[in-house]
Amino acid sequence: MKKIITGFSFIILIGILAACGSSSTSGSGNSDKDEVTIGYFPNIDHAAGMVAEDKGLYEEALPEGTDVNYQYFPDGSAFMTAIETGEIEGGIVGPGPAMNHFTSGAKINIVAAGATGGTVIMARNGADIESAEDIKGKTFISPRVGCTHDVQFETMMKNEFGITSDRLDGEMKHVTGKPATYSSMFESGKVDVAAVPEPWAAYIEAQGTGEVLFQNDEVAHNVNMPASVFVTSEKLKEKDPGMIQNLVDAHKKATDFVNENPEESKEIAIAQIKEITDQELSQEVVDSSWERMNFTYEVEANEIQMFADSSYELQFLEEKPNLNGLVDTTFIEE
Repeated sequence: MKKIITGFSFIILIGILAACGSSSTSGSGNSDKDEVTIGYFPNIDHAAGMVAEDKGLYEEALPEGTDVNYQYFPDGSAFMTAIETGEIEGGIVGPGPAMNHFTSGAKINIVAAGATGGTVIMARNGADIESAEDIKGKTFISPRVGCTHDVQFETMMKNEFGITSDRLDGEMKHVTGKPATYSSMFESGKVDVAAVPEPWAAYIEAQGTGEVLFQNDEVAHNVNMPASVFVTSEKLKEKDPGMIQNLVDAHKKATDFVNENPEESKEIAIAQIKEITDQELSQEVVDSSWERMNFTYEVEANEIQMFADSSYELQFLEEKPNLNGLVDTTFIEE
């Protein structure tokens, strides 16, 4: 088993993590490919990927003798490029990059979910923010402009409180940065509010630099919309649907393991993140993160379409997207 970290060093890698057609299967699960590469981010909402690697579940599901490699990515765009070029056969990524690449013409499919939830809105200690109204005139941070967490936060603020960002001539200033740096940016007073993917909300709490302003179940598109999804290419689906079925079967088994064995899964996640990134998350941080996530492989196309519509309404997309064909639930139904 070969492991590859694509892109940058740990600080860049871990900071960017979490940013932003139906076909019948062969039924046999056979594949003529003797080497398969799986991609994911070493992040809490990708726990199924870490468990599958640790337990050798892809190796079990694929034909005997198949070599399974793992590749870790600095951001969703790099992951999606690897899917499109065939550098990897499948893996876990945020729904935002999958949606954006699909609307740009990429021939890819979401074949399962990875997790839901996990976005929390944090306020800096000392910023005098106790309600949404207090965010007017303040600076908020998200991993990227138009990323999953940015869309979730701005949708909530616009629809529920009538408050928008300076990008829309509103009263909130928006900046971007790596989630791993949010705690230090709170401490220095550089930002006031953060749309935070886990585990970084729990990390901020543990560091004592900020407090929860809106819990994960209060944030737009954060209950049923996937925080992570399992993606493959349409080209692979046409050429070797049996391989995709094998990969999804392993992913489902890993997800079930996560739900049935949370404490062992947490240990695996802590160990994998440390091995990949050289940073060890505390048990306290992982425990808090885990409570804000729901690990599931079930995915609903309408949830992702609603998220895409929100992106359009916030003017992150120039045209209203049609995501018909992006989600293929064939393989999770087998």
